[in-house]
Amino acid sequence: MKILETERLLLRRLVPEDLDALYTLYSDPIVRRYFPEGTLTLEETREELEWFLNGHPRHPELGLWAAILKETGQFIGRCGLLPWSIDDQFEIEIAYMLGKEYWGQGLASEAAQGIARYAHEQLGLTRLICLIDHDNAASIRVATKTGMTFEKEGFDDKGPYVLYSMEIP
Repeated sequence: MKILETERLLLRRLVPEDLDALYTLYSDPIVRRYFPEGTLTLEETREELEWFLNGHPRHPELGLWAAILKETGQFIGRCGLLPWSIDDQFEIEIAYMLGKEYWGQGLASEAAQGIARYAHEQLGLTRLICLIDHDNAASIRVATKTGMTFEKEGFDDKGPYVLYSMEIP
């Protein structure tokens, strides 16, 4: 099921047939270097995929979605909106992860900007965040290109992070 389109991308719900492509993404140590849990096994990938097949279980309008390059129909990553509780406040994060062969082409920024528009126009959200490893300069650039600014540093059960946010009037 299509969630949204940008100029070059189609974001749709994940389907069971995405398992191999998602596993390729999740098992790549370069792609996963800023994720505290590191690479995932095939079974861990399957569990996450099943978790998000129908959106987030508690918030079905949110979740992780397949990022498809429209020109080729190729699965190139996963993006979406994730709910978090940070300092006892409910937050929605724009999440993005693309295969390394698609880095440096503006695709993550295009996806994040499309997700921000969708979050506001379709879901009525007025605040979005990104939780980023402080060494992940590329993700920080994506967040700032999306309109976010640095808000604070934090630490949770997964480790330290920087939080970027944006208010949508």
